Amino acid sequence: MRGRHLRPLVTVGLAALLLLGVGAVLGARSPAPAGPQPVTEVASATGQLDAAIERAQQRLRRVPGDYLTWAALGSAYLERARITADPSYYELADGALRRSLAERPDGNPDALVGLGALANALHDFAEARALAQEALELNPYDADAYGVLADAETQLGNPDAATEAVQRMLDLRPSLPAYARASYDLEQRGRIDEARSLMEYALAAAFDPADIAFCHYQLGELAWHAGDLAEAEAQYRAGVAAAPNYLPLRQGLAKVAAARGDLPAAIAGYAELTAAAPTPDYLMQYAELLRAAGREAEAGEQLALAEAAHELFLAAGGADHLTGAELAIARDRPEEALRLAELEWEQRQFTGVADTLGWALHLNDRDEEALAYAGRANALGAQNATYAYHLGMIRFRLGDREAARAELARALDINPYFSPWYAPRAARTLQALES
Repeated sequence: MRGRHLRPLVTVGLAALLLLGVGAVLGARSPAPAGPQPVTEVASATGQLDAAIERAQQRLRRVPGDYLTWAALGSAYLERARITADPSYYELADGALRRSLAERPDGNPDALVGLGALANALHDFAEARALAQEALELNPYDADAYGVLADAETQLGNPDAATEAVQRMLDLRPSLPAYARASYDLEQRGRIDEARSLMEYALAAAFDPADIAFCHYQLGELAWHAGDLAEAEAQYRAGVAAAPNYLPLRQGLAKVAAARGDLPAAIAGYAELTAAAPTPDYLMQYAELLRAAGREAEAGEQLALAEAAHELFLAAGGADHLTGAELAIARDRPEEALRLAELEWEQRQFTGVADTLGWALHLNDRDEEALAYAGRANALGAQNATYAYHLGMIRFRLGDREAARAELARALDINPYFSPWYAPRAARTLQALES
């Protein structure tokens, strides 16, 4: 990122906005189990998808060779898997998309894009990139293919290629999916005000309740990661007003409650969230909150559920050593965490993987090696309190007290509420360093 040459990528509406620059990384603003991030995660979306699936199935009973409808059905199954957190839909998606290719082996970019999105969802990012590139050879004006390509290149640790793909997506179809990727790109390079401005523009252009909720959630996340609880809560509640059942908003409000010291409300919020969406990520967050509240046994129960959910994902064909490493860290199994983090790093050099690998090395008392990966996680310029905390603690272990103090102070300055478990430890270590 450092020393890169910036260039304007797109002008939207009446305001000329500098959206992206060379050297950015795209991906999820908050952790997610797979692939492109949600635009609709509401209860009504499930009903709408079910209706779309039924219409597609009826059409295919009448016209079984309709390759476009097979591709659409596969994409609908993939969306169903994401909304419900039910990995069994991945197999259905794969079957429908491959049937589309069987009906039309050549000149079928829709099926290739669908399979690419599925590969991203299953964390096979190299395959997703190859499928997106194949689709673009058939149709170089396919914005969705560029979205799949951007997500894959991001996770593979190829920031320039990811930026180029997002630029093409913005050029071809400057819609919410492209804006969200561009906003995240800016955030990852520390350009928070520009990232916020872009999401505000997207919000002004949104009219569907689910899209409005999505924009408010992203704006809430930007405020949350900057430690602005009042603005974060305002954005999350505005999202709830638009789409009351949009699940990430429940997570946002629970995080705010925990940051304000209202642990009962936070715990109740996570209990409701994980009942509706038992993903490994949400369950691990819930476990961390319970642990901070001194409820170790219940935290262990949530981690067991997270492990079971992760196993279901793997059984459905997914590949995700990163989540396995994070679970091993939460379970205090440092050797296993390191083994899994190293396996993930072999597959992709994403900043989040670098951070987890660095932390796993630290937990195995290999801090000289850990420092390089923690530095790489911070190199893009993201204002990420967790990354700064990890770097600070590694510096502290190495005896570099001044650098440790600076990084821990930076973590707490970015977001003093970044973790109910680790933020208090950052504060105590910083106080000891400054005393």
